[in-house]
Amino acid sequence: MSVRNAAAGLPGPGRDEDTTLLFERAHYRHDPCWLLPVPPRVCLACMVELLPEPCVSLVRKKHVLSCFRDALLRHASLVMQLVAQDQRICIHFISTLFGLLCNVEDGSVTDLCIEVLIQLTTQLKLEQIIHCLLDECHKELCNMPSMRGSLATLTLLGKLVDAIPPLADKLVMEHSDLMEHLLRGLVYPNEGVQASVCYLYGKLYSSPVAAEILLGHFREKLCPLFLFTLDGAQTKELQINCLGLLRQLLKYDLFVSVIMNKSVLADSTEDVEGLPGETSLPLVLKKPEEIKLFTSSAMCRDAGRALQEAVSSPVLEVAAEAVKAISAFLRKDHQSVPPVQYRELRALLEAMLSRCADFSQTPLNRRPLGHASSRDSEKSILRRGKFLLSTLEGFRNACRLAVEFQSEPSAQENPFTAPSAEKEDTLEDFSEFLLTACDSLCIPMVMRHSEQATHPNLMEVFLSILHSLFVIAPHMKEKFSKKLASSSFIRLTLELKARFRNSLSHSALNQVCSNFLYCMSLNLLSAPEKTGPPSQEELSVASAFLQQGLPQISSRSPESLAFLSDRQYVEGTARQRQYSTLLLFYLAYIHEDRFVSEAELFVAVQSFLLSLQDQGERPPLVVFRASIYLLAICQDKDGALDESVVSAIRKFLEDIPDLHLVYTHHPLLLRFFLSYPELMSRFGHRVLELWFSWEESSYEELDDVPSAGQSPLPASLTALFRMLRSSPSILLILLDLIYSSPVDTARKVVIVLRTFLRKNEDVEVSGLIRGHFLLILQQLLMEHGASPSGASGNLPLLLSLLSLVQLKNTSEQELDSMAMKLLHQVSKLCGKCGPADVDILQPAFNFLYWSLHQTTPSSQKRAAAVLLSSTALIELLEKTLVLTWTKGASPSTTLLCSAWLLTASFSAQQHDGSLQVHQKLSVELDQVLKVLSFPKKKAALLSAAILCFLRTALQQNFSSALVALVPSGPQPPPASENTVLAPLRISQVLSLVIGLQNLLVQKDPLLSYACVGCLEALLDYLHARSPDIAFHVVSQPWNRFLLFTLLDAGESSFLRPEILRFMTLLVRFQSSSVLGHEEVGHVLQAAALADLSTLSNNTRQALHGFLLQVQSMGLLADHTTAHTLQASLEGLTLSSSSTQPPLDMLCLGGVAVSLSHIRD
Repeated sequence: MSVRNAAAGLPGPGRDEDTTLLFERAHYRHDPCWLLPVPPRVCLACMVELLPEPCVSLVRKKHVLSCFRDALLRHASLVMQLVAQDQRICIHFISTLFGLLCNVEDGSVTDLCIEVLIQLTTQLKLEQIIHCLLDECHKELCNMPSMRGSLATLTLLGKLVDAIPPLADKLVMEHSDLMEHLLRGLVYPNEGVQASVCYLYGKLYSSPVAAEILLGHFREKLCPLFLFTLDGAQTKELQINCLGLLRQLLKYDLFVSVIMNKSVLADSTEDVEGLPGETSLPLVLKKPEEIKLFTSSAMCRDAGRALQEAVSSPVLEVAAEAVKAISAFLRKDHQSVPPVQYRELRALLEAMLSRCADFSQTPLNRRPLGHASSRDSEKSILRRGKFLLSTLEGFRNACRLAVEFQSEPSAQENPFTAPSAEKEDTLEDFSEFLLTACDSLCIPMVMRHSEQATHPNLMEVFLSILHSLFVIAPHMKEKFSKKLASSSFIRLTLELKARFRNSLSHSALNQVCSNFLYCMSLNLLSAPEKTGPPSQEELSVASAFLQQGLPQISSRSPESLAFLSDRQYVEGTARQRQYSTLLLFYLAYIHEDRFVSEAELFVAVQSFLLSLQDQGERPPLVVFRASIYLLAICQDKDGALDESVVSAIRKFLEDIPDLHLVYTHHPLLLRFFLSYPELMSRFGHRVLELWFSWEESSYEELDDVPSAGQSPLPASLTALFRMLRSSPSILLILLDLIYSSPVDTARKVVIVLRTFLRKNEDVEVSGLIRGHFLLILQQLLMEHGASPSGASGNLPLLLSLLSLVQLKNTSEQELDSMAMKLLHQVSKLCGKCGPADVDILQPAFNFLYWSLHQTTPSSQKRAAAVLLSSTALIELLEKTLVLTWTKGASPSTTLLCSAWLLTASFSAQQHDGSLQVHQKLSVELDQVLKVLSFPKKKAALLSAAILCFLRTALQQNFSSALVALVPSGPQPPPASENTVLAPLRISQVLSLVIGLQNLLVQKDPLLSYACVGCLEALLDYLHARSPDIAFHVVSQPWNRFLLFTLLDAGESSFLRPEILRFMTLLVRFQSSSVLGHEEVGHVLQAAALADLSTLSNNTRQALHGFLLQVQSMGLLADHTTAHTLQASLEGLTLSSSSTQPPLDMLCLGGVAVSLSHIRD
């Protein structure tokens, strides 16, 4: 050899060299340049001579190769320099390695040879080396009589193409006859050889160029052999390599088409001798369970991805076979290797469902005429049904998989997920996906298909899926059941049972339907709509009769109704069937699926109840609840129950501990109970209480009067109002409810009644309400006379309703005896309360105030006499008024307003009618004046109420027999100028005037009325005692500034009634320095030009008064203007007298107010 010649005469090996790595008898002749300079000290020349030497043991050869492999890994650059010194030596060395590879049978040695050859080839990157190796492989395979020794060569080729992908194209184009030898290897009865062939094919078909060249080879020769190998693969290595090749083939539509065509036509073709008749892809996934097809999650993932690509193929046959394969793939023994790839399974199911949805939505090829088009359409529908069935079977297997994994803790979630990561790859997430996918894809697809054809096998699989989802997602089973029920699934399932009842072959469908209805019914009963949750005992009873009765139901709706109407003796089994039928109708109706005639069902349920009564039976609560609900829903407006049925219902109800056990919230059920006197008298109170407790809306927005007039009423309220109009006696029950129900319920009732009274002005119910309220109040005072505030927390609500009833009487009416009794009882109630009982006193004060002001003068006098006779009420008012200025007190501003207005009203009525006073009321005058001089913020109504009281006192010259205005403490002797004004002092008068001016600047309409009225009374009081002081007060310069401030509000601001009255006051007291002749003339001219028809009556009256005052004072410069203005005002006054009077009684911030009382 050239190496030996080149190394002749060289010294032997050194002492430190590993002698096992050197060929001793030849190494001394080798040039040191072939020796690796670092450990392991291998000599390339020695390896070339040692490896083919038959006398050297295989163990030593393996050791030398292993050390060389280590050197390649640790010192790649040095080894490459060593090998690349001489290309002839390098080629010879590779040939030597290949020869060793082909001649040894030890697998570990062949693995070493292949590893070293691949490393050398890929790192040297010499074209000649690669050609040499390919030629050696080609020659070896061609000269091999049998494929028995081809394993090493085939493995080397596969690894070589894997390491250098461009070799795939070179191998196919320059060594095409190798394909025949690969086919020989695929049929050789050795799975190791078959695995190496599949591995090499997989690498070849990974190149698009090579794949295109090999298409004919695959179609004509490789495909059937590959499918046969795929079906019969036993070893893990062959399985993996087959799936790898399959995955590469599935990337190309043409190959997929070939595979599936071969699979479909396998029954009629036997091209390859020895192949079985059936060669379909799903068979790969049907070995016995004890054989683990996928021994790692990675293998399972790769198989899933291959199936995902296949099912997404546009070729229908390919997708159909892939769906069958997925169905077999979704089996626990295939997926049980942890961690379970839930995310991959989800992606696979999404692809399968998406492909099925696409196919189901493809339009049918319909031709206009002929029987052929009809047959084609039927075939298309049948083909779609088969594809959908296969898809549903796959989805059912996924559901079964989720159920089976629920009992395995290791399958709950991926144990390798980081604790902080979002755990999406879990069984819980996968279960929720199954529910969502079924809801959004499976159900719509089945419903669309069922419109064209109904296949019992398909529906059996479909309903079993729905049934399993109740177990898979238990936290969603109630919500899912409600959605199914509202989508007519009770009707659908009953129709299936009736349609296929006569065939024994469909007994499984009947059982699946029964199981589905059983679970869905219990789910719906456990989370009921508009009724209370049943007890465990009720559910157990329902479960028992449903289990017995549902399998017996197999008739259509008319037959079921006839069976339900049977009045003959009904035995236990038949009764359970009746219970089940009735309950299904109830659940369907309550979810708006009314597939049974209402009139026929109405009659059937009556017969059913009478049958129970005849046999002395008591229906289960859940059945009786269903019966009552169906009767209420199905009852026609003009129809009515027979008296015998009403009597039977009452007897059944009387045996029930509480009505809530059979109550279902619905307007028609309320109407049902209130339509029959026998039921209303016994159960009306409780059913109305249940009604309001179940009403979800708080109705607070209805209590807002402006918005209540704009927004439509809820349907439930509209129905209730219709009942109230037809039967006003129901109002009495509602009043009892306000008094006796929980506060939340009572508040709802009050708001509803307020709304009813506002929107039904034509319904006269005040007498009815007042009479019943009087009875309630008398009973309350009798039972809780000492402390009525503790009698019921709902008493304020009743009083507020009573106030509203009083306010509803817009016209002045005489107070009858009942009204007087109510006044007496309410005043008596107030007298037993303290100022802290605001909740009771506020509505009570409102009622008393409105009663005084919303009646005729003669009735006012009688009402005032009744109220003044209550010494406790007068004492209460005095205690309440003191809180206005008491330090540390935090009284209710609204209660103070009502107290001041009531006191002013009482004082005026007593003074005008000279009524008897039983208790005098004391008020500190200087505190009143102080409050007005320094008013509280945001208390305009309180200031107006106090001004109303002070105006009354001034008008009475502080001589009221009821009200005593006293000083706060000891007072110094009055000065001479103060004696004439007593009890006022001049300083108090000036301070009061400043306070009134400041209040007027706020420009609050109601407060301005009160200020002007008080100022009028004050000036009258001053003028009667000292005209000079009155003139001095009116002529203050500040009044002119105040007037122009008020007039600055706009162009027509002078036409506001309070400003006109203020100007009238200035003219009356001849305050020309504040309002001169010229300003008066401007006001009259502007008024003459204004559109007087748009003014309110109050404004016209104020303008008319101003005009008369100007005339009486002789201040008119233009009499024509004045006469024209007066004529216009008189004409408008006459025309307005026939119109409806303006609204006078108001409720402002919870305070009863009479505008005329504040204004006049």
